Amino acid sequence: QVQLVESGGGLVQAGGSLRLSCAASGGTFSNYVMGWFRQAPGEEREFVAAISRNGRLTTYAASVKGRFTVSRDNDNNAMYLQMGNLSPEDTAVYYCAAGFSWTTRVASYDNWGQGTQVTVSS
Repeated sequence: QVQLVESGGGLVQAGGSLRLSCAASGGTFSNYVMGWFRQAPGEEREFVAAISRNGRLTTYAASVKGRFTVSRDNDNNAMYLQMGNLSPEDTAVYYCAAGFSWTTRVASYDNWGQGTQVTVSS
């Protein structure tokens, strides 16, 4: 069972950038497909990005494609989300998740971090 801890959230102005990190421990990190999800107040948790076990495959939600980049460092058990050209619509709690299936479905990810708040002001 892998444990996940997100960091890097904060308050940023529209048009700005942030880099989120997800640190993993307690499991073999390279065995997991990793994903980023987000949840805004009153909304369901939604997919943001995913990266394959070796980092060669990535996929993004249409709303963030071209602005966000997901990456991972298997040697250091970490995943990152570089977010650019942020807008108030990106305001949410961002979660990293680990699973065994190449999927965008929330329910398919077994392990979750506690989340980090990202707030984008207009």
